Amino acid sequence: MSAAIKINRVTESRIASVDFNNLPFGSVYSDHMLVCTFKDGKWETPVIEPFAPISLSPAAKIFHYGQSIFEGMKAYKDTDGNTLLFRPTDNCARLNKSAERLVIPQIPEAVFMDGLQTLLKVDEAWIPKNEGSSLYIRPFMFASGNGFHASPADEYKLIICTAPSGAYFAGKVKVLIETKYARAANGGVGFAKAGGNYAAQFYPTQLAIEKGYNQVIWTDDNTHEYIEEAGAMNIFIRINDTLLTSPTNDRILDGITRKSIIQIAKDRNINVEVRKVSVAEVIAAAESGDLKEMFGAGTAAVISPIAGFGYQDKDYELPTLEKPFANTLKTAITDIQTNKAEDPYGWRVVVK
Repeated sequence: MSAAIKINRVTESRIASVDFNNLPFGSVYSDHMLVCTFKDGKWETPVIEPFAPISLSPAAKIFHYGQSIFEGMKAYKDTDGNTLLFRPTDNCARLNKSAERLVIPQIPEAVFMDGLQTLLKVDEAWIPKNEGSSLYIRPFMFASGNGFHASPADEYKLIICTAPSGAYFAGKVKVLIETKYARAANGGVGFAKAGGNYAAQFYPTQLAIEKGYNQVIWTDDNTHEYIEEAGAMNIFIRINDTLLTSPTNDRILDGITRKSIIQIAKDRNINVEVRKVSVAEVIAAAESGDLKEMFGAGTAAVISPIAGFGYQDKDYELPTLEKPFANTLKTAITDIQTNKAEDPYGWRVVVK
């Protein structure tokens, strides 16, 4: 553990009250959290302290101007008891990319990684060992400085919390292709993991849920002719034996799971095309029988198969395949994450 990081441990752990065989996703929290404050133009020494409510002034700018960003990560245990992370420096880089867009001070990678690994050592007992479970990690940064004037804050906080979690989604999902609302626009903050992006999704998603769907497939903001994302995840579409996904842009998050899927698929000789995918192309493939799979990809779910979708008051069901790409790719990624397979990419990081 870093000697520079202050550690204030809980007097009594709550871990004995947790049923690790029946973990919900993201609603049971570990004993500690990391807090690091940006003040007077610099990041202060991080502190690991008991997980507890935080105190902010009603004038804190997070409440008024929404300077808030976050990341999603996971820690795993392998059969030898090692604690493992998956592409953590990519998460740090993306956090800083989001920070730059929202005029939040960037966190040095060394501070982020040292703090994260120290936190994981302190709460090592909270990392689930059950198949399919993991310790979900939520780093987030927000404006804690005060003021009603519309300008960036002068103080910020980085907090990292963790939550032992089971599966994000149970089974396949049914989605609705959105034709009115947009997740993000050109020149906006869609590529950043800004809290406001997700708040803006809730209303159209709720409308879809009321119609009997689980999530929304987002289309481009201008014409709604092109597929972009699935809910809070990147989306992949398989037409015959070709896997399609949209290129990243101002509106689409550069997903770490997305990048991993593309690399693994190519290395397994799956034809991958990163290009614009039109709704018309997907509908035509569904009607001809060429549409084989659709799935979302993200840290929380890894891969979430889509069972069917709706578009303009018509529903389309996807076929049940004996060996879907989704299963093959999810197994490949999770085996690397949990040290069940070799990692030729250097993505797996052992916490030491």
